[in-house]
Amino acid sequence: MNKFDVIAIGELNVDVILNSIDGEPEVGKEKFAKEMNLTLGSSTAIFAANIACLGSRTGFVGMIGRDTFGHLIESNLSGKGVDTSMLIKSDKYSSGATICLNYNEDRANVTYQGAMDFMTFDDMDKTLFSKTKHIHLSSIFMQSGIKKDLSDILKTARDNNVTTSLDTQWDPNEKWDMDYESILPYVDVFLPNETELKFITQATTLEEAVGKIAPYIHICVVKRGRKGSLLLQRNREPIHLDAFLNNDVIDAIGAGDSFNAGFIHAFVKGETAGNAQIVGNLTGAINTTAAGGTGAFTSKEAVKAIARTRFNQTLKI
Repeated sequence: MNKFDVIAIGELNVDVILNSIDGEPEVGKEKFAKEMNLTLGSSTAIFAANIACLGSRTGFVGMIGRDTFGHLIESNLSGKGVDTSMLIKSDKYSSGATICLNYNEDRANVTYQGAMDFMTFDDMDKTLFSKTKHIHLSSIFMQSGIKKDLSDILKTARDNNVTTSLDTQWDPNEKWDMDYESILPYVDVFLPNETELKFITQATTLEEAVGKIAPYIHICVVKRGRKGSLLLQRNREPIHLDAFLNNDVIDAIGAGDSFNAGFIHAFVKGETAGNAQIVGNLTGAINTTAAGGTGAFTSKEAVKAIARTRFNQTLKI
């Protein structure tokens, strides 16, 4: 029996979030912020924490520094029920950090990638492929080492009968240089949002983007925010599923990662892609009922209660 249901491979950083700021930053001047929050950041970490909350046995592979931020990252993951024994600790590189300046519904982010940018396939203990049913990869454009070795990771998973999922996330350099024609055949579940998919395929419409990836995908779910999601499967009709709308959104930080957590949790349990899509739409919506990417995911029972009381749905997890 596998030790893990899911191993997440991806970026790790802390978020330093500043609120109630006295104006925008100006070079040579100092501004005050009236509120600060230091928390676990990164899309892959939100995914791992939330899928662990749903009941999947979850491990994490990522690189951190042997520093204060690295300790915070490790303790926060452990506190969310994620196994941290496979974390790679560097004496050479510092842990990553994002400084987030919040202005009402807008924000300005500055990220120091640090250790996350240097992790490669060579750094990983290859026995991880015999310990899990599924591997989830995320934020490849923020990790040049993982991006370079993406094909090797996916092919090794396939050779070990381990299923995979991929959410590329945003490209901060906006080059979008992913060879999707060679990568996607080795990805069991591709999880882009609509904007990212159009950039990756250099398409102007969703229909054009879907046409470009169609020959290469197994399962693809396109996240469309308040428009719901679009499920694509090879040789099957697309399935559009409306969003479960929350009219009192606290924030949408990590909603896409929470969708991923719900979908992959159901997928790894053996549910159909259609059923997994319903779970994903619902966990994405549940995310918006509390602050931050993991705020709503305090326990499986609490998540089910939110589904029932806020969305009148039975969350089958």
